[in-house]
Amino acid sequence: MGIIAIIAALILEQWRPLGDRKAVFLALSGWADWLERSFNAGESRHGMIAWLIAALAPAAAALALYAALYWLSPFAALLANIAALYLTLGFRQFSHFFTGIQAALRDGEIDRARELIGAWRGEPAAHRSREEVIRLAIEEAIAASHRHVFAVLFWFVLLPGPSGAILYRMAVFLNRRWGGKGEFGRFAGHVLNVLEWPAVRLTAAAFAVVGDFEDAVYCWRTQAGAWPDRNLGIVLAAGAGALGVKLGMPLSEVEGLYARSELGLGEPADAPFLDSAVGLLWRALVLWVFVLIVITLARVF
Repeated sequence: MGIIAIIAALILEQWRPLGDRKAVFLALSGWADWLERSFNAGESRHGMIAWLIAALAPAAAALALYAALYWLSPFAALLANIAALYLTLGFRQFSHFFTGIQAALRDGEIDRARELIGAWRGEPAAHRSREEVIRLAIEEAIAASHRHVFAVLFWFVLLPGPSGAILYRMAVFLNRRWGGKGEFGRFAGHVLNVLEWPAVRLTAAAFAVVGDFEDAVYCWRTQAGAWPDRNLGIVLAAGAGALGVKLGMPLSEVEGLYARSELGLGEPADAPFLDSAVGLLWRALVLWVFVLIVITLARVF
């Protein structure tokens, strides 16, 4: 049933993507802000209690609903899984930025490309060079594909019903919301690191299998540790090595250079690598779905 839900959700998301997620974001933001106001007394244990309520409550509710629907009708439970995946995964959640940057660069509209990468990253980008825009677009696409697709699929398959997908997405959301809140946000960051540990390695392995295997593994082993977020560094390093492109590296800022370690091997980022990145992500997704089909058939027979 799980693989059917995954395939159906991916097809549905490509056919009719959920265009406006603002209502969901606003509801989650209000929920997180209320919990922060109610529990944040400056101690990590308060953040732990708030996180458990914020993340486990919706995951447990989704699991209870799934179990009730499965008791009534397995088909109804399947529809619940599809709906949960439709809300939590999908390339289309971020691909409009990426395709817009591709189109702008193809038409020679570098200012438009800068505007799009700035909106995507939530920062000013008028000073970015063309190569930096391309490099950052590839990095954002690789990172977003992991957090919106591969990690969601991993936890959906590992935990019963839709609880895994919802738990992971809530962990990402709460870390972004509370990560800078000192002791209160410490637990949110710790839990996300735990959830990411197996997921990033499977994502990186998929990139290696469908791309340049030797370079992907080499970059994973030698470069990921220098990235500020080691989990994200594993995904980015493996993706850059699989593509044969240089990512990371210092960025030009208004006040000077912003130091970043180098990721990947090969050539500097240029427009053709945008197409290569899309191909890598889709091949990795096909590999994941194929493996899940094989596992499902092995269980049946």
